[in-house]
Amino acid sequence: MNSLLFILEKEFIQIFRDKRMLAVIFVLPILQLLILIFAATNEMKQINMYVVDNDMSTLSRRLINKLEGSSFFYVQNSSFSIEKAKKELLKDKADLIIDIPQGFERDLVRENKSKVQLLINAVNGSAAQLTYVYSMSVITGFNKNIIAERVNMPAKLMSNKSISVVSSFWYNPGLNYKYYMLPGILVILVSIIGMFLSSLNIVKEKEVGTIEQINVTPIKKYQFVLGKLIPFLLIGLFDLGFGLVLGKLIFDIPIVGSLFTLFSFAVVYLILVLSMGFFVSTVTETQQQAMFISFFFMIVFLLMSGLFTPFESMPIWAQNINAINPLAYFMRVIRMVLLKGSGFADIAKDFFIIMFLSVIVFSLSVWKYRKVA
Repeated sequence: MNSLLFILEKEFIQIFRDKRMLAVIFVLPILQLLILIFAATNEMKQINMYVVDNDMSTLSRRLINKLEGSSFFYVQNSSFSIEKAKKELLKDKADLIIDIPQGFERDLVRENKSKVQLLINAVNGSAAQLTYVYSMSVITGFNKNIIAERVNMPAKLMSNKSISVVSSFWYNPGLNYKYYMLPGILVILVSIIGMFLSSLNIVKEKEVGTIEQINVTPIKKYQFVLGKLIPFLLIGLFDLGFGLVLGKLIFDIPIVGSLFTLFSFAVVYLILVLSMGFFVSTVTETQQQAMFISFFFMIVFLLMSGLFTPFESMPIWAQNINAINPLAYFMRVIRMVLLKGSGFADIAKDFFIIMFLSVIVFSLSVWKYRKVA
């Protein structure tokens, strides 16, 4: 026990002596959290619309005004040439082109129907889908108003003749995207700190030349591994807690579930991530090699974690591979606990899977360190 305490004392002295490491541990996560929470969003707040109105009638003008009156659309430019509008779309200066053909009002009055063309910039598929949904919602409302005027009946009474659907969103009633993104970003920051710092730990000892001195001491292998991992485990838990405090104070993120449940899962998760980083450090000789290998696995885990793409929409083979992705488990658990108030019984399956993986990777790290020694 005394040997482990001496190792922990050495590690903490070494960590707090390195000012660059202190910046990585404490300053960068705060800055990244405050920046990414605003940048990593799928919300559409301003859609640049290019108007091609070849009808120039009262109804076409009303349709454009209805779109422009929405909080989502902004008329970026207008002309009578669809080709000119397409060039602006190709230059990425416009998100949406609304093309109103000549005779729009005439056909609507005489034949009770008319056509409007929407051209959407679909380089970003999610943004294009949202743009289409928003624009169709406005056009549908405009269409109801026109029909109501034709039959001399208020639009409200017209809508009462159809089925009225009222949506209720559980766990995030206001559809605040920050509530969804902040827990995921916290998982990324904690994972990056855990894996990168632990992977550089042993390698740094190798480069400095102190690993040989440690190997000839009478400390046991598991004591050495624990002494290397426990400081970063505590740092990871501190960063998680500090991130939750910032999220509550700045973004008012709901914390519905038990923090004890969340931190219990975080402990097991960090043991797994730190063990992975430690294992990487035992099979590499330089910090550069360790960083590249850790970066490779972190990118793969991140892209498949469900932060940007729902897990259920992935192919079956990707979902099967995701069974060994620790980020996917923690990403799901932290949202369940914070937003839904899930208890231990709800996350028990994920907890025991992460615990099982932690035991395997930690044991592998201890075994591999013996070969290094």
